[in-house]
Amino acid sequence: MLDLLSDGVPVTVIINPASGRGKGSKAIPVIQRCFADHGVPLKIVETERPGQAVSTGEMVPGSAGWHAVQAVSQGARVVIAAGGDGTVGEVANALVGSPAALGILPAGTGNDMVRSLGISRNLPEAIAQFVHGHVRRIDAGRSPNGYFVNIAGVGFDAEVAHAINHRFRHLHGTTAYLVAVIATLLKYRPQEIELEIDGVCHPERIMLCAVANAQSYGGGMRVAPTAQLDSGKFEIVLVGDVSRWEFLKTFPSVFKGTHVSHPKVKVFTGESVQITSPIALPVLADGEEIGSTPVHFSIVPSGLTVVVPAGS
Repeated sequence: MLDLLSDGVPVTVIINPASGRGKGSKAIPVIQRCFADHGVPLKIVETERPGQAVSTGEMVPGSAGWHAVQAVSQGARVVIAAGGDGTVGEVANALVGSPAALGILPAGTGNDMVRSLGISRNLPEAIAQFVHGHVRRIDAGRSPNGYFVNIAGVGFDAEVAHAINHRFRHLHGTTAYLVAVIATLLKYRPQEIELEIDGVCHPERIMLCAVANAQSYGGGMRVAPTAQLDSGKFEIVLVGDVSRWEFLKTFPSVFKGTHVSHPKVKVFTGESVQITSPIALPVLADGEEIGSTPVHFSIVPSGLTVVVPAGS
């Protein structure tokens, strides 16, 4: 059994009941039953408000990040984020640099951090992996407003998120994403940026620039297929100036990570990334808009303790 569970202190599970189009709410009785079967005391806390820790750095009362701060202050040794990548990012913001470990259970739509850490997407299996898992230190990314654990960047993907948040808020889930992708692609043009990595400048014209701590986002798009969570460096992936048709033709290969062999794709590694541009471009981190360029990201080596399956 996980060492952190040996003292009988209840595990705090922070769950977003609205995540995964209601998947979070349905997961609550499963979580309660499975933890009881394993003899692990549990405290479940449901979020009442959307969080802003990733986007603005603010721990909004009732949000996942705020509840995580409360749990740590009350002596929790491990805090579980049960939801999608948004919930994970909010809780991680509260736990970076803290003595508490982050656990993750799949109860969202994308679940990209679940993939990256080798956690099962089957909820009872993921709970069993947690109970019998071990802790591991991983890196975090620092943004102007807070932290991210997955992927940040600018360009097409950030424009898609901007479209979802400002033009298609009446749509949800996959429908919202597909509509926003199509609408964005119809008007999007490659953008000029100045990319500075560890002090070295790279003038580029890009479709997108992903600053990756982990490998995938958007529900399995392996945009940075060789990124490692404990490397102490970002993997920076640029998709250069390609036509709409070429972008659409190449897009499916991102799910296998084979897009990096395309001649218009460049991959760098680095600890410090500064992105500037002639016009302000939306910036994304862990699926949330965090502002616009110019933006600076830096790696926080071993900044977060997470619970992972045995053998991971």
